[in-house]
Amino acid sequence: MFLTISTTGNQERPATDLGFLLHKHPDKAQTFTTSHGTAHVLYPEASVERCTAALLLEVDPVALVRRGKGKGRGGSPDSALAQYVNDRPYAASSLLAVALSTVFKTALQGVCNARPERAGAPLPLRIEVPALPARGGAELVAKLFAPLGWTTVRAEPVGLDEQFPQWGDSRYVQLVLEGELRLAEALRQLYVLLPVLDDSKHYWVAPDEVDKLLRAGEGWLAAHPEQKLITSRYLSRRWSLTRQAMERLELVRLAEADDLEIEEIDNAVDETTDTDERPVPLAVRRRDAILQALGAAGASRVLDLGCGQGQLVQALLKDVKFTEIVGVDVSMRALTIASRRLKLEQMGERQAGRVQLMQGSLTYTDKRLKGYDAAVLSEVIEHLDLPRLPALEYAVFGSARPRTVLVTTPNVEYNVRWETLPAGHVRHGDHRFEWTREEFRGWADRVAQRHGYEVQFVPVGPEDPEVGPPTQMAVFTVIVQDKQVGQDKKEAKAA
Repeated sequence: MFLTISTTGNQERPATDLGFLLHKHPDKAQTFTTSHGTAHVLYPEASVERCTAALLLEVDPVALVRRGKGKGRGGSPDSALAQYVNDRPYAASSLLAVALSTVFKTALQGVCNARPERAGAPLPLRIEVPALPARGGAELVAKLFAPLGWTTVRAEPVGLDEQFPQWGDSRYVQLVLEGELRLAEALRQLYVLLPVLDDSKHYWVAPDEVDKLLRAGEGWLAAHPEQKLITSRYLSRRWSLTRQAMERLELVRLAEADDLEIEEIDNAVDETTDTDERPVPLAVRRRDAILQALGAAGASRVLDLGCGQGQLVQALLKDVKFTEIVGVDVSMRALTIASRRLKLEQMGERQAGRVQLMQGSLTYTDKRLKGYDAAVLSEVIEHLDLPRLPALEYAVFGSARPRTVLVTTPNVEYNVRWETLPAGHVRHGDHRFEWTREEFRGWADRVAQRHGYEVQFVPVGPEDPEVGPPTQMAVFTVIVQDKQVGQDKKEAKAA
């Protein structure tokens, strides 16, 4: 297997800085032992104007086959074309990807103490792979590399035999990539996409491969248009691992969209504690008030937006009139705990058909949420920064547009009645605000007017004559359809 990395330079920024970035001296030919062969690093050319580093991997195909033989997990059956005749010594694959990560480990991390400014800046790069298996052909090669910033992606098919052109092309291509990228980014892309294009791995894909994929895909995989294909092939189509990786990539995408750290988004649940509100009777009263309002609205298909650990979903499942229940939360930890609470894996088929948990951000429109009878936002809005509220309003009231929307939130006036709550503190460390009754009513009235709803307010919990109830609930009911029906009737009478 053979791969070359070339760059150009000048007197101020010599091309030979490539040696510093790869941590391999251009004046030396170096040899390294890898898990399935011997890797050689050498420089066919090294001058101020142009420098090329070559990685040559010598693989023992017989030893490779024997190592996996009879072990089930030690080697993939697809690794060999036959017992002793295969393409492993010649065609770039997961073997070369492992050699890249072994020989250029520090370069993959983007670390270069000698030239830190060069490591952090794009370089004019040219990467060539003479023989690359491409299950999907040159078209797939372009789909995988073109979105990553390469100005030139050339994949020329290799004929089966030059003497017999009528036999057509093989599944191999000669790959040339040109563009200005950080060297670490280019190496990480190759580490992931070489085995993806080969669509075969020479070793057992364990759960830790998900972490390897996410590390190598940082900064580019979450937004890649072929993310699903890349993830599935890299993880050898192991569905459980693919699903886990896709969920984590979605969290990365949401964090990048809001310019936040992942921990800031996925902070809703502490797995060591149960986040039921204290005191417990108020949590029970809140759920009872929601169930009563949903029953009065005649809802049967319900969204629990910001479902957390699934307490409300669990309560809804106990009532057969709720035929479809969907819990949505941005936190995968919360959804995992909710799944355990509901014992989804042990549910009967009929009961499991009534409930679904899915990841999503409530500040983005989502066509999956359209067409439901009711949506519940229970103790959710106060966890958002105020500038993000208009986005949630439109996503729920403007886009999803259920017939009924229930919103509960703390009444900050009641906080003076909590003996254990210091003055001026909110009830939960993640609350971005807590509203008075007047502030909540003002917000709810404006939302209802903008989106064609009418709204009523319901106290939840013991109502204090001075400061009101501990929780306040707004019940929104859509009225635009009713107005349209009335207009249709008037037009019909006029006709």
